[in-house]
Amino acid sequence: MAKNIQAIRGMNDYLPEETALWQRIEGILKQVLSGYGYSEIRLPIVEQTPLFKRAIGEVTDVVEKEMYTFDDRNGESLTLRPEGTAGCVRAGIEHGLLYNQEQRLWYVGPMFRYERPQKGRYRQFHQLGAEVFGLQGPDIDAELILLSARWWKALGIAEHVKLELNSIGSLEARANYRDALVAFLEQHQEKLDEDCKRRMYSNPLRVLDSKNPEVQALLNDAPRLSEYLDEDSKAHFEGLCELLAQAGIPYTINERLVRGLDYYNRTVFEWVTTSLGAQGTVCAGGRYDGLVEQLGGRATPAVGFAMGLERLVLLVQAVNPEFKAAATIDVYVISSGAGTQSAAMQLAERVRDAAPQLKLMTNYGGGNFKKQITRADKWGARVALILGENEVAAQQVVVKDLRSGEQETLAQSEVAVRLALMLG
Repeated sequence: MAKNIQAIRGMNDYLPEETALWQRIEGILKQVLSGYGYSEIRLPIVEQTPLFKRAIGEVTDVVEKEMYTFDDRNGESLTLRPEGTAGCVRAGIEHGLLYNQEQRLWYVGPMFRYERPQKGRYRQFHQLGAEVFGLQGPDIDAELILLSARWWKALGIAEHVKLELNSIGSLEARANYRDALVAFLEQHQEKLDEDCKRRMYSNPLRVLDSKNPEVQALLNDAPRLSEYLDEDSKAHFEGLCELLAQAGIPYTINERLVRGLDYYNRTVFEWVTTSLGAQGTVCAGGRYDGLVEQLGGRATPAVGFAMGLERLVLLVQAVNPEFKAAATIDVYVISSGAGTQSAAMQLAERVRDAAPQLKLMTNYGGGNFKKQITRADKWGARVALILGENEVAAQQVVVKDLRSGEQETLAQSEVAVRLALMLG
């Protein structure tokens, strides 16, 4: 007997009962994006490896440890995308979308990172991202945060996510801070774990992200990035904070928030939650004003964020259990008797023509009325349309409310209007 082939560890199947909830959540996310004037862009899953090395940074965990990279048959190094921003910028440059233009874009799809699989963190995960190009003021940073806050309200999770902000300044400001931070860490090397010692010279700002309690205690005495910010970055950040305060969006300034990708500058932010156990990030982003030029385009201000959908779905399920997937089926068509199957198919098509918004399923495979009603219940149908030989002969149909049990017999020509009234 052949051995069963199973899904790769950390790459999950999502079954129909799960995808129905995903679709409802994604529908809300997309509706809000559309309401803010954002347009969808669809991007390849595979890109040339140098794209991510240049964009994310050679000395980052993503590039060093987590990317799925391989050579194709021509010997070209390719990578399954670990994030979406780099590919979006590449597409914008390649297709002339960015130079002297304002763009508001969003994308959604699978990303890949070789990590230890755990709840809400997988090797293939789904990410929704939004990117804005051509605008450099703090007002567009604020809009992205307002947009995401609207999502949380619509999903019923607003009380379970908190906004953290920071400014990491300009490239020059970070270079000055980096020197001061390295000097401080060198004086306390004995208190650093091996990972922090490795990062101390290659990417010292990532030490601020350490989860080691001893390192976190040490960092209380470290130089603060805010002390090294350039004046433009200070003004930008103050402007953002003022806009958020005026909009009624509470936030906390977290000076250790630096983000894990090298392309960020000035504003960085995260929406975090403690409702899934230890604090975890739900949505995160920031400005990356130098990335377009770094990847070969003209200098273009940019800001964006990304959100992992697996973690969002888990959060909605944990804190808003009343949020359910839409019904799989509204109407189930039942038939029994000679010539009724063809009549049921024709009736179903006429109802679909008249009421395309309804989700309608026709019973196939026979079965008596009781079995067919059981199938209708299994699919979550609210209404059954029942055709027997007498109904077919009279051009009628029995309309049965599966919640109340009430039923009535109507002319088939009237059924679409009746269903619209019953189902709203």
